[in-house]
Amino acid sequence: MRALELTQSLGERPVVLCLGAHPDDIEIGCGGTVLQLAAALPRAEWHWLVLTGNALRHEEARQSARRFLGEGAETGLHLESFRDGFLPWEGAAVKERFESLKREIRPDLIFTHHRHDRHQDHRLVGELTWNTWRDHLVFEYEIPKYEGDLGQPQSYVPLDAGIAEKKADAVIELFPSQKEREWFDRELLLGLMRVRGAECNAPSRHAEAFHVPKWTISLSGSPR
Repeated sequence: MRALELTQSLGERPVVLCLGAHPDDIEIGCGGTVLQLAAALPRAEWHWLVLTGNALRHEEARQSARRFLGEGAETGLHLESFRDGFLPWEGAAVKERFESLKREIRPDLIFTHHRHDRHQDHRLVGELTWNTWRDHLVFEYEIPKYEGDLGQPQSYVPLDAGIAEKKADAVIELFPSQKEREWFDRELLLGLMRVRGAECNAPSRHAEAFHVPKWTISLSGSPR
């Protein structure tokens, strides 16, 4: 499968925004890609917005951001305390938070929930992402869950050797509050990455997949 080099188009110091309804969503949805991108672009500016959570969950999110982004991660960490499971009914306040962040940063790349995710919190975040940032490169990630809404993404990031296991191990270790959930285990995380790796013929056998509804391809000499 032919690959396009994303890091070259982003430049050395891109602004990357990661949006998650819950403290573990970003890591589950795009943690492997984040690990690789952070290593490839050490001068990138990261912003990590988590919309729900209590004190325990926020501490998990802090520890995770440090693990995935390295030292200095907290400078762009934004933790909110909207009610888990009720984001659509707090939509006006969530929208205001998105608008305030829009005034603070101009992201070159955004990771967010898929707009057709069946979880109401995820879906709202995906919808508001496009409502707020209309002219940006947006990668919508996927979350495995009971609802069984995994679709057919059209963009893939093959993961370097060992990254899939590093991501899975980190998620299980860093979010112990979720260990009683039946779906929350290492096998599920690795299984989905293995399926996506097979779909894109990833050399390391694992990949993460994204819905990328809009992006332009600039050809040599074409107007921008």
